[in-house]
Amino acid sequence: MRSHLLNGLTAEHYRRSVTEGVERVAAKLAATERPFTGVAVDELSPRVDAIDLDRPLGDTAAVLDELEDVYLRDAVYFHHPRYLAHLNCPVVIPAVLGEAVLSAVNSSLDTWDQSAGGTLIERKLIDWTTARIGLGPAADGVFTSGGSQSNLQALLLAREEAKSDDLGKLRIFASEVGHFSVQKSAKLLGLGPDAVVTVPVDRDKRMQTLALAHELERCRAEGLVPMAVVATAGTTDFGSIDPLPEIAELCDRHGAWMHVDAAYGCGLLASRKYRHRIDGIERADSVTVDYHKSFFQPVSSSALLVRDAATLRHATYHAEYLNPRRAVRERIPNQVDKSLQTTRRFDALKLWLTLRVMGADGIGELFDEVCDLAVQGWHLLAADPRYDVVVEPSLSTLVFRYIPAAVTDPAEIDRANLHARKALFASGDAVVAGTKVGGRHYLKFTLLNPETTPSDIAAVLDLIAGHAEQYLGESLDRAS
Repeated sequence: MRSHLLNGLTAEHYRRSVTEGVERVAAKLAATERPFTGVAVDELSPRVDAIDLDRPLGDTAAVLDELEDVYLRDAVYFHHPRYLAHLNCPVVIPAVLGEAVLSAVNSSLDTWDQSAGGTLIERKLIDWTTARIGLGPAADGVFTSGGSQSNLQALLLAREEAKSDDLGKLRIFASEVGHFSVQKSAKLLGLGPDAVVTVPVDRDKRMQTLALAHELERCRAEGLVPMAVVATAGTTDFGSIDPLPEIAELCDRHGAWMHVDAAYGCGLLASRKYRHRIDGIERADSVTVDYHKSFFQPVSSSALLVRDAATLRHATYHAEYLNPRRAVRERIPNQVDKSLQTTRRFDALKLWLTLRVMGADGIGELFDEVCDLAVQGWHLLAADPRYDVVVEPSLSTLVFRYIPAAVTDPAEIDRANLHARKALFASGDAVVAGTKVGGRHYLKFTLLNPETTPSDIAAVLDLIAGHAEQYLGESLDRAS
């Protein structure tokens, strides 16, 4: 069994095995004609259940054949131009190379003596990102597993900075279309059930600053503590960007921590065309970025950035076996001092190689392309009488609803849209997402693939309409 350990003696075995795996995946990517096969869970589950994990196959080729049957054949392929569903991006090749390197070396980014240069690379990328945001010379941050963890840590810092002995008095203000991790974080942080105050949005799905001002004033009047305001730069459903400069002014006035959830919109940090859309982000106390969304990185690759490095002390604990206090005096750069995690992958390497190969402008150009595509898609939807489109895109998301001319019952239209989405997924021809707007079912394109074209969007709209019309026709037959 030692022959399977990666070391100097097994380097050739490693090379052959990885090459064989890469060739399989490359062949699959080249041959993929649809984003999904349409396999149902009841069809796939028995194949997985039939595998006896206590009886290894012992041969890489046989294992890859098996993997083809239970995973590769039926995976949902985000690189396909008709995958239009969630915030999943196709990944750039330098980042995939980084993934291979970091997995093989297996550095852990918690302490210097487990990572060395990895620590310095992560710190350099944090400095690069805070500079792009404009947080100032005292800024710092740390890589995380994703936006939910970044938001949790940001709100932990905000809770501690609020310096309140009564957690029940703390309030967090967030857009009604903000990310659910805000509510989850409040619960994890021991705050009360009324801790998160949702602020209504305008017709463009942006937080209403007049409503926020009213809620902040009411908070103070009731003897409560405005702990934090979570502004969103790229909501999950609409890609909407809250008015950051105005929110910053209100946070300054009321002494509230300003956190910007830019998990989606962070791609604008590399954009030469649309960077102005997140002006005001530089005034935040903390910022969430997800490189694995709009920087085209493999999961996971996220970070929390803070204006004042000193606030990260609220996540710091010292253990003699890991990061004793003497390490601070000796100026040993341990990243665990800043992180909620202990053992942590060297995810920063993926972004490092991407920047060194493509540069920030290369990333920004890709994100600009999908933002431009969303505008083209919006014009298609706005001109198509079969569809109602909700808002003009700020990033690369389109939310819309099939509206048949001959049907007036909103519930029946809901069912037609739900059926169309499910039928499309089952066909494997395309994958789209869904959400609710005003209590009604809508469909959603999240456009993160520069290879997707307006023709792809038009074709998928025709497919959706076809499935919806088929459902309505069958429904009419059943009724008669």
